[in-house]
Amino acid sequence: MKLEKPNIPPHIPSTSQWLSGIGAGSWFAISKEDEQYRIKRFSAEGNLECDRLFVSETKGFDIKEIFEFTYLSHCKECTITQNNKTYKFYTNEY
Repeated sequence: MKLEKPNIPPHIPSTSQWLSGIGAGSWFAISKEDEQYRIKRFSAEGNLECDRLFVSETKGFDIKEIFEFTYLSHCKECTITQNNKTYKFYTNEY
């Protein structure tokens, strides 16, 4: 059973997106830093679970356009869809 979207905690970025999982879920926030992207994952309650720099293996992602976090997304790999295209983001930080 997927966890329903909770209210967004006030202390995490307002642009965070909820990604529901089976029995759990997470909030994801992304920002651009030079040629990389900082992705933060928060628990349903707003606790920071990871904060890492990622790069996309697929070129063309535009952070200013509408996008959606989707599966598979976790602290080492994130998947985002935008304009019917899938972008995979990976980190070397552990």
